[in-house]
Amino acid sequence: MRKAITERRKEKIIAVASARQDSLRLVLENVHDPHNVSAVFRSCDAVGIPKVSLIYNIEKYPKIGSKSSASAFKWVEKEKFTEVKNCYEHLREEGFTILASSLKANSLNLYELDLTKKVALVFGNEHRGISDEAENFADNIFYIPMQGMVQSLNISVAAAVTLYEAMRQRMLKGFYNQPKDNSELIEQRINDWLAKK
Repeated sequence: MRKAITERRKEKIIAVASARQDSLRLVLENVHDPHNVSAVFRSCDAVGIPKVSLIYNIEKYPKIGSKSSASAFKWVEKEKFTEVKNCYEHLREEGFTILASSLKANSLNLYELDLTKKVALVFGNEHRGISDEAENFADNIFYIPMQGMVQSLNISVAAAVTLYEAMRQRMLKGFYNQPKDNSELIEQRINDWLAKK
């Protein structure tokens, strides 16, 4: 028999669900290691991303356990795609600008991006990075500045650095405590979360 939800738990669910950033999305393309995927989901939950788009057309979809993801999978929605084109079309239909992580000469500095707009941030495979298709059809590409000899970060670290910059910018503008226009979506999310075990 399911235990009754406590008032404290209910208040936390309402607060967290209400602070979700529906104008911020993360996209993973063929990220192979389940530990990396689960770490990314924990970061998404921490900064308030409600949904992650997953593109898998080379690697197998990873199996994620509740222990490795610290149950973040439970609180962050997933949508699966087998083609970059379909994923990007879907995001653009929802009004997202697509920014893909790529170390190229024409990449924009992460810290010069406005991440308070409706943006989807794309990260690629641990070894190959994002595909040419994911890069070429993005609205822009960006890089994380590094001062070391090795110009590379683990995918989960790169995603966390980027997401926390987005959170910093959004906190400065009060995004986490402003009333949202999508009250019906928030109410539905709260009801769904209250129904979870």
